[in-house]
Amino acid sequence: MDIFMRAAIEEALKGLQEGGVPIGAVLVENGRIIGRGRNKRVQEQDQLMHAEIDCLRHARLKGGYHDTTLYSTLMPCFLCAGAVVQFGIKKVVVGEAKSAPAARDFMQSHGIEVMDLDLPECRQMMEEYIRKNGALWNEFLAELNPDLLRPPEIGKETDHNLKNDL
Repeated sequence: MDIFMRAAIEEALKGLQEGGVPIGAVLVENGRIIGRGRNKRVQEQDQLMHAEIDCLRHARLKGGYHDTTLYSTLMPCFLCAGAVVQFGIKKVVVGEAKSAPAARDFMQSHGIEVMDLDLPECRQMMEEYIRKNGALWNEFLAELNPDLLRPPEIGKETDHNLKNDL
């Protein structure tokens, strides 16, 4: 396995050990990790503290991120995908996309290369978390824009339906 995805998984496992959602991320530039983060939604009672946002908060402040790659154990949500677009990150590598596929098309429509490694380890980590913490996970989903949770319209394809993919 890629050393950078391994580092993102280590962040996810740290978050799980802290009682949080097991999602981790690292930002890489020129073969070096310049930022690390994990979902701290539960630990800090902060709905904005997603792994990718935490990672960006720990990366450098100046110089931009135009030549960087973001590794995340889970496909970024729209909040995090917006940050990827905003900061000009050119490539996103994810461990799995099934648990939260929503923002892939959004990132790709902004010219970002998105690579899904479809790693059983990442998929199983999220499936187990959701199975053990279903009520909490549903609470998180309830905070989302309800349009993201609606079944797709007949004859209209969309990958913005999180609830059906869980």
